[in-house]
Amino acid sequence: MKKAIRSKEAFPDIPPIRYEGPDSKNPLAFKWYNPDEIVEGKTMKEHLRFSVVYWHTMRGVGSDMFGVGTWVRPWEDGTNSLQMALKRVPVLFEFCQKLGAPFYAFHDRDVAPEGRNLAETNKNLDRVVKELKKLQNDTGIGLLWGTACLFAHPRYMHGAATSCNADAFAYAAAQVKKAIEVTHELNGAGYVFWGGREGYTTLLNTDMKRELDHLGAFLHMAVDWKKQIGFKGQFYIEPKPKEPTKHQYDSDAAACLNFLRQYDLLDDFKLNLETNHATLAGHTMQHELEVAGSAGALGSIDANTGDLLLGWDTDQFPTDIYLTTQIMLTVLKYGGFTTGGTNFDAKVRRESFEPVDLFHAHIGGMDAFARGLKIAAKIRADGRLAEFVRQRYASWDTGIGRQIERGEVGFVELEKYALKMGEVRTNQSGRQEMLENLINEFI
Repeated sequence: MKKAIRSKEAFPDIPPIRYEGPDSKNPLAFKWYNPDEIVEGKTMKEHLRFSVVYWHTMRGVGSDMFGVGTWVRPWEDGTNSLQMALKRVPVLFEFCQKLGAPFYAFHDRDVAPEGRNLAETNKNLDRVVKELKKLQNDTGIGLLWGTACLFAHPRYMHGAATSCNADAFAYAAAQVKKAIEVTHELNGAGYVFWGGREGYTTLLNTDMKRELDHLGAFLHMAVDWKKQIGFKGQFYIEPKPKEPTKHQYDSDAAACLNFLRQYDLLDDFKLNLETNHATLAGHTMQHELEVAGSAGALGSIDANTGDLLLGWDTDQFPTDIYLTTQIMLTVLKYGGFTTGGTNFDAKVRRESFEPVDLFHAHIGGMDAFARGLKIAAKIRADGRLAEFVRQRYASWDTGIGRQIERGEVGFVELEKYALKMGEVRTNQSGRQEMLENLINEFI
């Protein structure tokens, strides 16, 4: 049993969150997430691998483009100092412990402030990483993944790996080198690349081919360094179509996979997919998961949702059971998470300003995914959905369909077959409405 945080508590009035079942009316209890419950041969905790993010949960203030922050965080002193960064660490671990989240994730600049130069910045990071490592060892809470913030500082106004300024590229390389090293030191399960400003606002001032070539070279350097230091964690790319740039090169799962194939990086990367990014790209989350899964590149997810009436990345906590069911159907279909997990890249609303709201939000998201997992497992065990899909494609399992899939025929043979066959036989109904009703049986 790992020991609890013994410093002054940041959440003294909140007990550890327990599973109380669907009939509970306690807002600080799980109704569906029972970490030890077995689903398809694994515990819920093993399936879902929940992670708390440092940036929203510890560094968010509740500001938006029209107003300053509103969130009350009693442990904050209003500075971005190294001492404040060190004070945040036990708060994060207390929160994860009370919530029962086994992982957390961070950007390098979330956990430690920049200094007067890169050397001082790295020194700051090393100091905080020392504290993170200590509390990981004390609590058993692990790092799901680390990443570098290559989008906030003015030096990255034109991008980082795709910048028109070679000095910015070099600085970004040094920053990522350090971020991979500390992720390795903290035994992180993975490392994420998100191209926050790797894109363009106008093609009038952009050499796209050169920028993409530079990005490919940058990622190859990262792979080389990962191997050199012996980091075994999985590398991920996180797709997003826009915001802050007009067009980002990692716009969706298909674009990322095409880039990885083009630059011979597919063996070294999987995808970290996010619901809000999927909808901004004009896709569903299930679509993005299927695209990644069919390419063997489904790695991890950022769990959130957006408001479909708003055109930006609202990062709301997921509470839609249809959404979480669809996600878990595809995740289970492709073998579940290994190095990845369910990372709550989500923030409470500006009006939800008290610390307890952080617990309410995460509890709701964890319960929603637990229900989605249980429902998806029941749908799979029932078998009717999978059997319908199998029957719909039955013509490919024998005869001419099998020959096509095996590469045994070409246009000449298919022409002979079509001439002899005459008209195409009646197609089977897609039965969309029946299948939607079937899903409703379980929800």
